[in-house]
Amino acid sequence: MRRFGLPERLLAILLLVALIDFAANTLLFDRASAFALRRDDAERIAETLVLASRAIERSPFDDRPGVAKALSTPRFSVAWSPNGGRAPGSLALSTLREQVVALSPELAQGDLQLSLRSLAGGGNIGGSIILRDRTVLRFETIGSGTWRLNLGRFVTYMLPTLVLAALAWALFHATLRPLERLVGASRTVGSGRPQPLDEEGPDEVRQLIRAFNQMQQRIHRSLLARTQSMLAIGHDLRTPLARLQLRLENARVDEETRIDMEGDIAEMRHLLESLQAFVETGGSNIPAERIDIAAMAATLVDSAQDAGKDATYDGLDRLEVMARAVSIRRALSNLIDNALHYGERARVSVRREGADAVIAIEDDGPGIPTGRLDDVLQPFVRLDNARSRDTPGMGLGLPIVRRAVKLERGSLHLLNREGGGLTVVIRLPGAVD
Repeated sequence: MRRFGLPERLLAILLLVALIDFAANTLLFDRASAFALRRDDAERIAETLVLASRAIERSPFDDRPGVAKALSTPRFSVAWSPNGGRAPGSLALSTLREQVVALSPELAQGDLQLSLRSLAGGGNIGGSIILRDRTVLRFETIGSGTWRLNLGRFVTYMLPTLVLAALAWALFHATLRPLERLVGASRTVGSGRPQPLDEEGPDEVRQLIRAFNQMQQRIHRSLLARTQSMLAIGHDLRTPLARLQLRLENARVDEETRIDMEGDIAEMRHLLESLQAFVETGGSNIPAERIDIAAMAATLVDSAQDAGKDATYDGLDRLEVMARAVSIRRALSNLIDNALHYGERARVSVRREGADAVIAIEDDGPGIPTGRLDDVLQPFVRLDNARSRDTPGMGLGLPIVRRAVKLERGSLHLLNREGGGLTVVIRLPGAVD
């Protein structure tokens, strides 16, 4: 069974609004037709019309405009016209006409007409009567109960618009709810096992959700195959590397060549470890624990100093956060190694800002071109296209850092310093006392 799509729903709204508009106008015309004034107001209209018609009929044609003006009051205005044209009002007041004619029967001879003026014209009671010489006497007066009819007219004019707005809001809200869920789900595609969305909404939206579910299944299978392939390659390469190391130890080569070859093997092992660290889940299945991020950073700096590197630490002696120790240690280690390699110096600081722990690593290197600050956070992206020997790795250091920080709902920022060098700032939430 086919459900209503967007065109059908919009058509249903228009039909419903047209029906409401018709019903409201019918009700308004019925109310206007049955409208009656208090007896004193009706008597005032009847008496004034009789006096005005008699006075004008007895006056010469040239004097009649002045006489009509003299008879007019702030509550009852009179105008005389020599022709017989009579402009109808917006709403005829038949019951009120009968009420006035019943009080002054002679007005029926002049074909009295009573109507409600438009809202733009003030919404007062107006009308006309034909005099015995076929000229027309027009009048307009204020009725004590006309505000109710005018309010009804205003509601009638506004009701279709209000109903249309309410129905449109309800329809679009119901239509956009699955789309909002779709947008939220699209932000997490590729970050874990796919979570199929329920197919809801109009047919067009349901087809879109169905295509999205199929797409995320394909992406998940592709990522899973890539991950398994990379892990298999890394695992398989460890065995020949171990054999190379073993053969090197027994090979008759000079010391300088041995050192170079051992360095190449160590670099290959480092590449494989980086690749494995990147393609693994990142520890999302490991629960966060209470770790001392200040002590961790200081320990890594001490290890770099023991290796003869120019690294310094300046910050708190203790600052605990809720995080995954393995992934955060790997991230800090990567950043310190990058700072020492590219900037030959690493300055590490840890401070607390509110409920956040802020770790900053500065170096004195060349920095990163402003237009490529986002590029270096992507996997397998390197700024040195020549892949020279003094820049080891395969462009996974910063992506590993980014993934580890994202896992803790933190933020990572790369900032070029004015005097040269790069500052990497990690902000981790959940600092505890």
